[in-house]
Amino acid sequence: MDSLFQHNLAQHQPLAEQLRPSTLAQFVGQAKLVGNTGSIRRLIEQDQLLSMIFWGPPGSGKTTLAHVIAQASQAKFVTLSAVTAGVKELRDITSQAKTDKELHAKRTVVFIDEIHRWNKAQQDSLLPFIEQGIITLIGATTENPSFELNSALLSRCQVFVFERLTTADITTIISHTKLSLPTEVVGLIANMADGDARVALNTIELLQKNFTDVSQLTHSQVKDILTKVALRYDKAGEEHYNLISALHKTMRASDVNAALYWCGRMLNSGEDPLYVMRRVVEFASEDIGLADAQALSLCVAAYQTVHFLGMPEGQYAIFQAVAYCAQAPKSRVVYQAAQQVLSDIRETEAAPVPMHLRNAPTTLMKQVGYGQHQGQSNLPEQLTQRQYLE
Repeated sequence: MDSLFQHNLAQHQPLAEQLRPSTLAQFVGQAKLVGNTGSIRRLIEQDQLLSMIFWGPPGSGKTTLAHVIAQASQAKFVTLSAVTAGVKELRDITSQAKTDKELHAKRTVVFIDEIHRWNKAQQDSLLPFIEQGIITLIGATTENPSFELNSALLSRCQVFVFERLTTADITTIISHTKLSLPTEVVGLIANMADGDARVALNTIELLQKNFTDVSQLTHSQVKDILTKVALRYDKAGEEHYNLISALHKTMRASDVNAALYWCGRMLNSGEDPLYVMRRVVEFASEDIGLADAQALSLCVAAYQTVHFLGMPEGQYAIFQAVAYCAQAPKSRVVYQAAQQVLSDIRETEAAPVPMHLRNAPTTLMKQVGYGQHQGQSNLPEQLTQRQYLE
């Protein structure tokens, strides 16, 4: 039941919260999940919920869809944030859920936002209650569940992948504000939001506080006030690995334009430039190798340049190294030879160094055969036929 002062809270709600949909008809985006043939739509319409994990980027509708489910479901709906709640709060909820199920045949759905923030023990505490059907879990996460959630929990849940909202989706959401924004401004906000509906609505809220008449806004005015929009990037998260993978694979494919773009994305997002250069040096060594020995020298020089100059001046040395590596001929023969050498070392006996390869600084050592070459193989006896590098 709302309190007498509920209207005071509503007055200060962010625009994104004020416009949060309460029905599927109002929900924008994720057509594969909630469209006419969407799997989640069928679960909602039949009120046959199962334990689910919503995985997707920020502002793609995970929490909003959970609220829609809460409105549509006949079950009792409880919301937790993994940032502030723990096992104690879960224990209270599950105790009440068990009572509700036994006495009133009432189901309980527990929505846990940012579920990846719970540690292993906290995640494990969910298992018996899901297993016994005391609660139905809906967890939301921006991180890859394969890395952040326990396998035991994942095996009891269906993972639904949310896609980043399209520019058209963001434009539709902006139209729900009922503001008379110029078309070019709407387009700029939708593009700068980078698929995040919350960013778009927060941007509009910022503009409302800075301009008395947003209907007269110009493209340049919006760009001036939004001096820097941080690209979505988490140095410890999956996107970090996605971007460095993109850089490596495009250099390997000799796609210089794509390689420069992904390099720029990392640098513009705040990645440590020396980290980027370390990976480029690694690429020059492993993927170019003997095909162009100059590549490694150039990349090491670029690393030193970045170290000496810092940013932003050092970025041009990084771009130069990336462009060179992308266009250089590729050869992994040294890398493959090294892998074979290491494999042989692990899997064969640590044979003694052949006598003719040993130093003979004393007369006695010469007498027993040290340093005397008589056509023997330079490799251990069991590896005499091995050809590591053709």
